[in-house]
Amino acid sequence: MADITALPVSPTTFDQLEELLGKELGPTGWHEVTQERVNAFADATGDHQWIHTDPERAATTDLGGTIAHGLYSLSLGPALSAELLRFSGFAHSLNYGYDKVRFPAPVPVGSRIRLRVTVTAAERVAGGIQVTASHVVEREGSDKPVVVAVSVARVVEKS
Repeated sequence: MADITALPVSPTTFDQLEELLGKELGPTGWHEVTQERVNAFADATGDHQWIHTDPERAATTDLGGTIAHGLYSLSLGPALSAELLRFSGFAHSLNYGYDKVRFPAPVPVGSRIRLRVTVTAAERVAGGIQVTASHVVEREGSDKPVVVAVSVARVVEKS
């Protein structure tokens, strides 16, 4: 298997997944949070709360401007994690969901975020392998993470 310093890591077997347990992957490259992207997310989800979409009104708050939706930052998880860990060597993979999700700090529009992933479990389950990972999204210049989540994926080994 490739050295984890050569990202993305692409395990192809259960044993290779187990080798990743407890190892932090990342960080990813920086992702710029723009008002255009936040507005597109608001349009896609129907969540047009003014703190996300009205820069003039948001500027009057203690946040000083608009902030990204917490779910916007979470929704980047699959795309950002693909920079670190890919399951393309398996027959297929599915996002099975998230266990614990928290948004400890806001993401001001105009900031940059990136992801770190740590594989915390790989278990054989009916029909495949369940992979659990810790996702931590950090904002440039902040000591506090903006998303802390436990992701769950299902992968199926090739026959």
